[in-house]
Amino acid sequence: MHHSIDVHDLVFSYPDGHPALRGVSFGIAPGEKVAIVGPNGAGKSTLLLHLNGILRGAGRVSVCGQVLSDQTLGPIRSAVGMVFQDPDDQLFSPTVFDDVAFGPMYQGLPEPEVRARVTTALADVGMAGRVNRVSHHLSSGEKKRIAIATVLAMEPEVLVLDEPTAGLDPRARRDLIRLLRELPQTMLVSTHDLRMVQELFLRTIVMDEGVVCSDGPTADLLAAPDVLQAHGLEVP
Repeated sequence: MHHSIDVHDLVFSYPDGHPALRGVSFGIAPGEKVAIVGPNGAGKSTLLLHLNGILRGAGRVSVCGQVLSDQTLGPIRSAVGMVFQDPDDQLFSPTVFDDVAFGPMYQGLPEPEVRARVTTALADVGMAGRVNRVSHHLSSGEKKRIAIATVLAMEPEVLVLDEPTAGLDPRARRDLIRLLRELPQTMLVSTHDLRMVQELFLRTIVMDEGVVCSDGPTADLLAAPDVLQAHGLEVP
C-alpha cells in the first residue's frame, strides 16, 4: 500500500547556503493525521513547501503514489491542499464565493459543479452564510476557515496546514480543531499548539535544525518533558 506522503532523505539549502533540511524521511498513511512540531527555524515550513513542489530539494518526495517531478507537478498540486499560516496569502478575490470558486474554475470545471463545490466547501467549514461577504472584512478565524474552504473546493486527498491556530481567539481555535477532527483527508499539520496536538493527533514528528529528531505516538512525546524542552517546546 502506498503512503499518502512519502519523503525520503530530503535535503534543501536556501540560496545563501543555509541548510534548512538535512536528510528528512517519513511516511504518512492514507487517512492518517500527523502533527509536526519544533522550534522556529527547524525547517517545518520549508518541508511543507516541498510537498507540492513550491520548493524542490535533493531526495525523493512522493504524494499519493506519484514521485514529485516536473511531469507530476500538476496532479500532485491537485492532490495536496496547502493552507498557509496567513490566510491573507490565500484570499485575494472580491467575495468569499470568488475565493472559494477560484480553484475549481481554474481547473476548468463547469459552472454548476463549481457552485456545488463552493457550497459544499463552505458548509464543511461552517461558513455557508458568508458566501457573498467581502473576504477582507472577516475576522481572522473566519478568514482561516475560508482559506481552508478554498483548498477543500479542490477536493484534495491530502491537507497540509502551517500553524492553523496561530492568531485565533479561543472560540475560533476550538471551532477549527473541531473542523480538522471531522475532515476525512490525510493531514500533516505544522504547529506550536501542543494542546491541539494532544487533542487531535495520535502521531507527532519533532523537527529541529533540519532533521527529524523523533517520530512516534503523541502520548509518548508529551510524557517526555525533557525531550520537549530540548527542542524548545512548551509542555501543554
